[in-house]
Amino acid sequence: MTYELAADSWGPEERAAIDDVIASGRLTMGPKVAEFERAFADYFGRKYAVMVNSGSSANLVGIAALCYRKDNPLQPGDEVIVPAISWSTTYHPLQQYGLKLRFVDVELDTLNMDTSRLEEALTPSTRMIVGVSILGNPAALDVMRAFADKHGLIFFEDNCESMDAELVGQKTGTFGDIGTFSTFFSHHISTIEGGVLTTDDAELNDLARSIRAHGWTRDVSEGSELFAARDDDFFEAYRFILPGYNVRPQEINAAVGLVQLAKLPAMTEMRRKNLAKFQNLFEGDERFIIQRENGKSSSFCFTIILSPGLGFDRDVVMEALKAEDIGFRIITGGCFPRHDVIKYFDYELLGEMTNGDLAHDRGFFVGNHPFDLGTEIDALHRILDAACK
Repeated sequence: MTYELAADSWGPEERAAIDDVIASGRLTMGPKVAEFERAFADYFGRKYAVMVNSGSSANLVGIAALCYRKDNPLQPGDEVIVPAISWSTTYHPLQQYGLKLRFVDVELDTLNMDTSRLEEALTPSTRMIVGVSILGNPAALDVMRAFADKHGLIFFEDNCESMDAELVGQKTGTFGDIGTFSTFFSHHISTIEGGVLTTDDAELNDLARSIRAHGWTRDVSEGSELFAARDDDFFEAYRFILPGYNVRPQEINAAVGLVQLAKLPAMTEMRRKNLAKFQNLFEGDERFIIQRENGKSSSFCFTIILSPGLGFDRDVVMEALKAEDIGFRIITGGCFPRHDVIKYFDYELLGEMTNGDLAHDRGFFVGNHPFDLGTEIDALHRILDAACK
C-alpha cells in the first residue's frame, strides 16, 4: 500500500477556476485576491484579511507591521516568548527584526507551549508572546490572550498548521492581534502557494497592505492615517512610505482559494473522522504518546512519540514504515534551538527543553487527508504494533 504525507485536495472546480483566470487576462494580484480576502475574513469572523504568497510571508509581514505601527512599535532588543517547537519561519522574522527570543518548552501530550511557565518567562523587556497551534491542535490560546492582556503584551498567533480548529467556540487564528494562515499544497486548503494575515486592527491592515507590495501607498485603504495624500498623481502612484517586500499572491491562487474555502467545512469534518479512528486505535497505549486534543483539532496529521524508557528504537520503526511505503517526517520543525541556524539568534532557554527534545528525538508524524483513511490507519497501527513488541 501507499500512504502519503500529503495528498491533492483539488477537484475539477479548482482547475476550472484557474482556466477562468487565464481566460480573463488578469493574472497578477487583482479582484480575485480582494474577493478571497473578504470571504476569508468573513469565514473567520475578522475585520481584515491580507493574502500573500505564503504563510511564511504572512509571518514576515505581520512582524514588520508591528515594527512600524505608530504607537508602541516593536524595537530591536525587545523580548518575545516563543514555543520550543514550530516551523522555522515562525522564528526567522523575529530574528530579522532584531528581537530576542525566550524559548518555553512544550507539553509532551499536546506539543503546544506549556503556558504554566508564562509568568516565569516574563521579564521587564518582554513585549510579545507568539502562540502556535501545532498540527491542527489548538494551543492554550485563551490563556495566552489573557496573559497578554494582563501584561500589556502583543499576542501574535501563528495558525499556519491549524486552519479551522476551534477553542472555546472560537476559530484558532482569531485570538491574536494578528493571526496568520498558510494555504500551501499540503495544508487545510491549498492555493498551490499562499498565506493570509488576519487582524481586527485597521492600522495593522494598512501597514500589511503597504509592506506586502513594495512599501507603496497604492493598496492602502482610502483615508488611512499612514500618510496624507497629495495632489500630484504622477508621483503619488509610485509613492513609497515603508520598507516593504514583494510577497503578493496571484489571481490564480485566490480563485482556487475561493473554491477551497467553500469546501473547508466538509474537509475538516473528514479529517476529524480520521482523527477519531486514529485516537481509537492509539489512545491509552503506553508505547505511544499521541496529541491530547485541546478544543477541536482540525487534525493536520497524526503525531506519534515513542515513549521514553521502553527501549523502542525509532530507526527500527522508520524502517518498518518505509518497507510498507508509509510516509513520515519530523514533527513540524522539531525543537528549534537544536538547529544550526540558532547561532544567528539572540535567545535564551527557559530551562531545559525536555519535551521538545523528546519530540525531536523520538517523534514523527504521518499524514491526514480530507478523505477516508480507515484502511491506511489500520495498516499504520498493525505495523507500529509489530515494530514495538
